[in-house]
Amino acid sequence: MAQDGTSGTELAAAGDHDEAHAVSPGTAVVSSDAVRDPGLPPHRLRVTDTNPKKAKTAERAVYTLFYLSLAGSIFAVAAYMAFPIVPEDLLSVRLNNMFIGIGMTLALLGIGIGAVHWGKALMADHEAIDIRHPVRGTDETRARAVEIFDEANQESGFGRRSLIRNTLIGSLIAFPLPAVVLFRGLAPEGEDPVELLSHTMWEAGTRLARDPDGTPIKASDVTIGSVFHVIPENLPGSEHMLEEKTKAIVLLMRLKPEDLVEEESRKDWSYNGIVAYSKVCTHVGCPVALYEQQTHHLLCPCHQSQFDVANHAAVIFGPAARPLPQLPIAVDDEGYLVAQSDFREPVGPSFWERH
Repeated sequence: MAQDGTSGTELAAAGDHDEAHAVSPGTAVVSSDAVRDPGLPPHRLRVTDTNPKKAKTAERAVYTLFYLSLAGSIFAVAAYMAFPIVPEDLLSVRLNNMFIGIGMTLALLGIGIGAVHWGKALMADHEAIDIRHPVRGTDETRARAVEIFDEANQESGFGRRSLIRNTLIGSLIAFPLPAVVLFRGLAPEGEDPVELLSHTMWEAGTRLARDPDGTPIKASDVTIGSVFHVIPENLPGSEHMLEEKTKAIVLLMRLKPEDLVEEESRKDWSYNGIVAYSKVCTHVGCPVALYEQQTHHLLCPCHQSQFDVANHAAVIFGPAARPLPQLPIAVDDEGYLVAQSDFREPVGPSFWERH
């Protein structure tokens, strides 16, 4: 017994109590009785696995959806020809868009729903375990793969028959050209797209105005780091002029003059660090509208082409083939920003320039 009258049993109980408190509810305890891997649950057969009639019904549903997709594609093509867009007729635009949209919707939904239903109802449905293994093959396997490629080359004559090889490569290169022809067909009938994109509404003395309200912009309004979406002042509201506006849209930015890298022939195209570039991407014509102030980069959100505003909007990333055209600007007697002339090169996608 302890001197204070506490029994050994009580001390032991107190020790157990302290030990219990030493392990908090959040403490991980390693035990030989850890939870065992329960394994995979029993495989549950689908109704299509056990009932041939249900499987046949699912099969009919899948190929019916694929037939629906095929019909939707044909309908969209037919609608394009049956409901042409007539100038000045808004109803024709609505009918064209509606029926083509219905056809394309059926085409996409038919393929999508049919493929999903096929996978869930009819494709093999067995659990499997994919064991990890080293990615690199053995030296014997790699050597055999080289032998197989060499045998295929010998049997096909691909490396030996240069005429066949070269004509195959040429045909693959030429394969996308019909798509370019179709794109050119989007231009107004009877007009050369190269000529159309070589001229815009900008003229010497035309004031730069905010898009869409048309308020003229003073040089003092443009602070360092700011960006303005710009159109020509006094833009008419006719449908034809709206088409012309899409070619004339401009992005206006102000940088520190010392940050600009300018060719000698273009030093007078800017004003005190203010530069203006076409907003139409030189890849496929999407609007370039995202400006990063710190890096002076412009981003096209469609295909991620990037342009360096500080260096003549040169392409630094993405599929765009050439820099954004620069609009030469100046300041008039009242302090408003004006165009010195039209763009000195065609705006828009580069593929229009392919003759």
